Amino acid sequence: MWQQAFKKIDNSSLIVFRIFFGIVFFAEAVGALALKWVDRNFIDTTTNFTFIGFEWLLSLQNETMYMVFGLMAVASLGVIFGFKYRISIISLTLLWSLAYFGQKTSYNNHYYLMWLIGLMMCFLPANANASFDAKINPAIKKNYMPQWIRWAFIIQVSCVYIYATVAKFYPDWLDGTVTRNMFMSMKNMPDYVQNLFQKTEFQLFIAYMGIAFDGLIVPALLWKRTRWLAIIASLIFHIFNSITLQIGVFPYFALSFCVFFFQPNQIRNFFFRKKPKENYGNQTTTIGLNTFKYFFVPYLIIQVLLPLRHWVIPGNVLWTEEGHRLSWRMMLRSRSGEVKFKVVDKKTGDTVQFSNDEMLNKKQRARLNTPDVIWQMAQKIKDRFKKEGKDVAVYAIRSNVRINSQTSKRLIDPKVDLAAEKWSHFKHHDWILDENVPKDFYLNKRSIENLNKSKFQKYSTESSHPN
Repeated sequence: MWQQAFKKIDNSSLIVFRIFFGIVFFAEAVGALALKWVDRNFIDTTTNFTFIGFEWLLSLQNETMYMVFGLMAVASLGVIFGFKYRISIISLTLLWSLAYFGQKTSYNNHYYLMWLIGLMMCFLPANANASFDAKINPAIKKNYMPQWIRWAFIIQVSCVYIYATVAKFYPDWLDGTVTRNMFMSMKNMPDYVQNLFQKTEFQLFIAYMGIAFDGLIVPALLWKRTRWLAIIASLIFHIFNSITLQIGVFPYFALSFCVFFFQPNQIRNFFFRKKPKENYGNQTTTIGLNTFKYFFVPYLIIQVLLPLRHWVIPGNVLWTEEGHRLSWRMMLRSRSGEVKFKVVDKKTGDTVQFSNDEMLNKKQRARLNTPDVIWQMAQKIKDRFKKEGKDVAVYAIRSNVRINSQTSKRLIDPKVDLAAEKWSHFKHHDWILDENVPKDFYLNKRSIENLNKSKFQKYSTESSHPN
């Protein structure tokens, strides 16, 4: 196994992927500027919801972000042409980190994947051929790489698709509810397309084709007899998603991974016909030995284990969202609702209902339905009053949340001072209510009396709390 990992193979797939990767990021950076994505998410905002622990990035969220995305485009060109590659790819990954970890209002799984691949590329010799670096310094030029590099990309892609498949095995996906909601919300489509999207049979077809594609695409790409069929299926699947879901560069980014599933010599013959054809047989190389042992082995173990964390956290992840992010749970549900906050001055007892409009735009308010964002908002409210010299408690007095257009339910315990709570990424928070608690539970004394001996008994003392 170890010998196979370090077996020499042609490096054309890595070189081609480097070029594709640079093009994808260049399109992302330029598109974000041209389509005002940067303005909407970083400039025209009063505050932002960063990943928890990255609040320091808020200080950069001003016109500085124009420079960040401009430099990102320049770094992408360096990656494409293999010019000062190491500086270019590290710069690109760091700059993207500022954007990715700096906001989650527009969270997408493919942003996470782009960051992960950028991180991987920082450690790989992707400039060893077809690059300005190799022309300037012929000593770095090589036609081969260790086989583990190809395996690393295949394992990473497999994690994405396998976990996406498993996540779809729940009732609302299997009965077509998710795809129905998705298609019914699409506007500005031709009438014949709208009519097709509204058919139950089509909605179920797409739901089960999604499971089949995610579950079978990696094995089909790995097997020579089905590889081209898998390529055609990938083109249809990703182009359909690009047109209907309008998810930016992701479909084309996903297609670029196909180069690692072909035999290396096939990629060389297709893209680099003038490149010397060498038969490495069972030759091995020690290139990247320490990188493999000390970065990629731990990295890939984390990638396999991290998406599993929600299985050891109590509660339904679709409801609690604990363990949802970074787990390849893609396009699985619609979620709506907006929390209302009550602020209590601890010294005077004065109470006010906080207006979310004071700090958030419409898109940000629409994200006030997941526990992490709700908790962050409570901290922001606390900090805002702290600047006025006040020590306050913050309560989520109304937190009715709807999943997949089902009946809305209360998400947050209205008796808990969220501003005083600590956040943990790997454990359940008791102030997130059980999804089976009725939304009006705290308002109905008769219900509480009837449920004194039920599993909801622990909530009975909170019945008098106002909505």
